[in-house]
Amino acid sequence: MAIRIVTVCGTVRPGNYTSKALDLVLDELRKQPELEVHPISLEHVRLPLPGQSAPDTSAEELRESVRSATGILLATPEYHGSFSAVLKLAIENMGFPSALAGKPIALLGVAAGEIGAIKSLEHLRSVCSHVGGIVLPGLVSIPRVQDLFDQEGRCRDPRMEKRIRGVGTALVDYIRKAVCPAFVLESMIRERAVPE
Repeated sequence: MAIRIVTVCGTVRPGNYTSKALDLVLDELRKQPELEVHPISLEHVRLPLPGQSAPDTSAEELRESVRSATGILLATPEYHGSFSAVLKLAIENMGFPSALAGKPIALLGVAAGEIGAIKSLEHLRSVCSHVGGIVLPGLVSIPRVQDLFDQEGRCRDPRMEKRIRGVGTALVDYIRKAVCPAFVLESMIRERAVPE
């Protein structure tokens, strides 16, 4: 079973810190050549507001990408105590039942304040759980993100960099321990159920 990880960056602001943090996760995931890593940047996706028709196939492509994923990593900035509107719009466009249903989901949040993105990640956890996602423990909240990266996007704090990179590896570890064995077991049962 190929492990396919889809990451979604929940901001479209140029030069944003969420992308800088997510780049560390992507770099760590790409060190494992057996993984298929598919990053989604929402600035390239034209999503309709709920109740409106889609202007093109972007929303369907987003849904199919998430449906075909083994695991999902959602990254968001904290805006006014919650996760970003663009990420909420992406979730709204994942259909009903949601393409997130039954998927292991890791969460990463960044914020300028001292407590980090705790509030936004709790809201995001609630929404993802509500639509049937399996939100993993160990979400990563980054406080004072504006001080964490230099001009080239390098992390200044080795301990925080390890935590950020670890959110992706924790997702893959969960998939290897919980999803892959279940998939193999189900395949074995299905093979035995086929009459000869």
